[in-house]
Formats: sequence, C-alpha cells, structure tokens
Amino acid sequence: MNGETGSVKFTCEQIAAEISRFDGIDELNRYRRALVHLGMLGVDANGIGFGNVSVRDGASSEFYITGSATGALAELSPADCAKVVAYDFAKNWLRYKGTTVASSESLTHAAVYEWDSTAGAVIHCHDMQLWSALLNQVARTPEEIEYGTPAMAYSVRRLFELTDVRTKKIFVMAGHEGGIVTFGENLEQAFGILQMKTRN
Repeated sequence: MNGETGSVKFTCEQIAAEISRFDGIDELNRYRRALVHLGMLGVDANGIGFGNVSVRDGASSEFYITGSATGALAELSPADCAKVVAYDFAKNWLRYKGTTVASSESLTHAAVYEWDSTAGAVIHCHDMQLWSALLNQVARTPEEIEYGTPAMAYSVRRLFELTDVRTKKIFVMAGHEGGIVTFGENLEQAFGILQMKTRN
C-alpha cells in the first residue's frame, strides 16, 4: 500500500488487523485531550489535522501512534490508532497493524524511539508562538528538511549525536512551521516538558 494520500509521505505496508485495547490508551487520550484544549493538536481552518501522539509497546521497538486524519475526533478508540511494527528509514517504509493509516510523522516518532531507549512516549504538536520562541533555544532540525521524510528521521538522529536533545527531550522542526516534538519515559513527562516551555 502506498501512503502518498493526504499528508502521508512514506510507503506503508498495512496488516489489516484489529487493534485491541492496549496499555497506554487511557493515558494517550488524557494527554491528547489536554493538547486539543491548548490548541496544539486538532484540525486547522482548512480541515487538515495536525499533531500526533505515540506510546511505546513495553520495551520493544514497536509503538502505538494516533492515526492519520483523527485530529477532529474527541476521543480515540484503539481502532483509531496504528501499531508500528517495523520500519526502514532508508527506504521511507513502515509496516503497521490496524484499520487506520499510521500518522504521517510515524518515522519521526520511530527515530526518537530508535535513538533513545528510555523514551516511552512522543508528542508532536503545533504552536506558532512557542515554536518561534524555541527556534533559538532548543535543538532543531534544518529548515530544508520536510516532515515525514527519511531526511527528517536522519536529522533527528543527528540531534541525538550532536546536541543535548537526549537530556532536554525537546526539539523543533525548523522546516515545519509550528512543529514541536517532546518525549519522555511516559506521556506525563513529555507533556510536562511542553508545559514548562509554555510557562517560560
């Protein structure tokens, strides 16, 4: 299956299996609601969804991520999430289970999990004011790098190699206006980092 429709830029292989209730779905919905309330996740004036949230499946490299085009939903069921079970940055490819299409930022989330074994959750949200304030304060991906691409995944790896992103647990996407990524051992920590930056 080619994931070129909408904003999904990778090639994906879908395993059409129903996603059963998983550990972390309640936490995912709780922090997703908070992000929607803050206007950092949802649907823009053109009807385009923005923002996504993921949680790692235990100690594995697999993770659950909110589905593409779910920004308008008030609450997500497991069926509104996809479980990413394999990926290849070089081939711009991933395999996932579920009946919904994995978020366009799945490879970026995969990159965080790949290069930080302690990360158990990732938030990708949008806030133009905060993004502008953070551009020169925290690690950032290059302006020429588009979201949802292998280049973005590799630029995330470089952040882990060359910056303090592993300890600060936040970076901005310089080429994706408004795009901010935080991560942590769980969603409470990832959201807390975001809250701390909004207060500064």
